Amino acid sequence: MITLEKASKPLNGQIFVPGDKSISHRSIMFGALAEGSSEITGFLNSADCQSTIDCFRKMGIVIEHAMRPMNGVPIITVHGKGLHGLKQPTSTLFTGNSGTTTRLMSGILAAQPFETTITGDASIEKRPMDRIITPLTQMGADIQSMYGNGCCPLRIKGNPNLRGITYRSPVASAQVKSSILLAGLYAEGDTVVHEPAMSRNHTEKMLHAFGVDIYNELDVNGAGTAVLHPGVPLRGIKINIPGDISSAAYFIAAAILVPGSQLIIRNVGINRTRAGFIAVMQQMGADIELINVDESMEPKADIIVRHSQLHGNNNGKFEIAGRRIPTLIDELPIIAVLAATGDFETIIKDAAELKVKESNRIDTVVENLKAMGCDIESTDDGMIIHGGRPLKGADIDAHMDHRIAMSFAVASLVAEGTTRIIDDQCVGISYPTFFKDLFGLVNGTN
Repeated sequence: MITLEKASKPLNGQIFVPGDKSISHRSIMFGALAEGSSEITGFLNSADCQSTIDCFRKMGIVIEHAMRPMNGVPIITVHGKGLHGLKQPTSTLFTGNSGTTTRLMSGILAAQPFETTITGDASIEKRPMDRIITPLTQMGADIQSMYGNGCCPLRIKGNPNLRGITYRSPVASAQVKSSILLAGLYAEGDTVVHEPAMSRNHTEKMLHAFGVDIYNELDVNGAGTAVLHPGVPLRGIKINIPGDISSAAYFIAAAILVPGSQLIIRNVGINRTRAGFIAVMQQMGADIELINVDESMEPKADIIVRHSQLHGNNNGKFEIAGRRIPTLIDELPIIAVLAATGDFETIIKDAAELKVKESNRIDTVVENLKAMGCDIESTDDGMIIHGGRPLKGADIDAHMDHRIAMSFAVASLVAEGTTRIIDDQCVGISYPTFFKDLFGLVNGTN
């Protein structure tokens, strides 16, 4: 348990957040499947990403950690063995709390010439895997949910003779899309994935950088399509991972909330399929400025954010829905916290995906904001937040969900009284130094 109090002074200074979690996972996976070595800087050294490293080491991939001799920058080198270089693991692949590792790895394992069992912790064993089992089975994979409930553990009997498919995904999910595309690397014929809205496109961008023939299309209604032409080997590359915008969101929110604050958050990824949080905050009236924009493989920028009074639109409401949701799905808990402090009504809908994250984030957000005095109600696919009531300190049950713990740590900065986060250690899943960085800003020692 960690105890927090209301901030007594503005938050000022600059901060670097850890590397992007989604990109870090993929850098290890694609590096392992490439021919030759890949060098990675900016890697997120968190529990989730370590699970990905552990799984590939079990399949014979050498992954080294070192420091650059000139400047001491951490570097990871993945010695790839090509698409067909993985070895059968001698034990179950354990993915911890990482849905990304579990789902993307399943797409790779579906094409291997061996059988594997893959599972994770209690949370992973509750998360739906039918959404990847169905398309991978259509490609010729043999995947069984060992408890027969559509969840992990999964027994995967690899099939080296997969066939490409055109799949219309019922959800906009980068994990589902990426699992299918990774299987498509091994398949006969093209693999095409249609989504109702374009999910984050890190897989397509990075596979293209590794040399794969892959591209995205976006139609006039915002639906996305990814197309992969197989047959081109991956080649090792150098990857510089920007800071994670999902991690930056907590400090953006903190600066917006605490009067007199101004922060610079350096080197943050601003991929358009991930940057919905910034756009929504600006539309709510947040003073956010992007500087030093770098349009590289993964665009990035420094973010300047200042304390702001948020507002709704002309009728005193603000709605977040539709194709915007996939671009900020992980930031919805902190958006709810911000909305609770504004004197307007916020409606979040089309976000049923929140129910199948590390916790049911609709329930956990509503439960904890109510405990802090917010007038909030859940809906089938989101929540309605009636802002304007002052927040008060409370005991927060994060349900071992890192994004809930970090969101309510930020809420504590403007809540009267003491806030206690019961299971604070869960932040190690994506941001191991979060509380150190937060306290550094609050105490002016950062």
